[in-house]
Amino acid sequence: MNNLRTVSDTKRTFYNLHTRPINTIYRRVVEELMVEMHLLSVNVDYSYDPIYALGVITAFDRFMEGYQPERDKESIFNALLRSVEEDPQRYKHDAQRLQALATSISASELTAWLSQQTPLNRDADFQGSLQAIANNPKFKYSRLFAIGLFSLLEYSEPELVKDEKKRNEALKTIANGLKISDDKLNKDLEIYYSNIEKMSQALTTMSDMVLADRKKREQRAQQSNTKVAPPKANE
Repeated sequence: MNNLRTVSDTKRTFYNLHTRPINTIYRRVVEELMVEMHLLSVNVDYSYDPIYALGVITAFDRFMEGYQPERDKESIFNALLRSVEEDPQRYKHDAQRLQALATSISASELTAWLSQQTPLNRDADFQGSLQAIANNPKFKYSRLFAIGLFSLLEYSEPELVKDEKKRNEALKTIANGLKISDDKLNKDLEIYYSNIEKMSQALTTMSDMVLADRKKREQRAQQSNTKVAPPKANE
């Protein structure tokens, strides 16, 4: 019998691969994403699909926005994927492929395709993936899959996702076509929007605190220099 990887195993692998410290405010985001991906990967009904990959990359990019040093983001992402025994390059390739596809068609065409109403002769592999999802009663739906669907709509028509009524109608059509719960889909996306907003507020607060602390240090340094500066000696 094979022993399933534990969350501790996954975290240990991650920190062995990415050895630099992670900024405090982002560490929680990385670990929550890691745990979410771990629990999915060890589930017997889980199977990889490109929409999920796009969701992972979108979530990572959105929540890691502004991370410093910027060069560490690549290492963190690669360690995150490898810690759950996935290939980072596969995720990037599939996400880029779907992004290019979504931007090349209208939101109505995309919705009809994703919902299995009107197949497009554009990507046979992805078409097969959609059919497999719709025909699999044990398909392992996840929040990251929901984010992937949302991202496709956003790439296709950014204005549509800003219109709550149109966005919800499109998501409901897609959910029905793929035989997943549109109620759960919308709830997961509402939490996603909320978490992005909270992250943005936290980063703004942190930035303000850093600036305020920097100003205080500069003021103290100026005061200190003024007090200790020796008088000029007369020649």
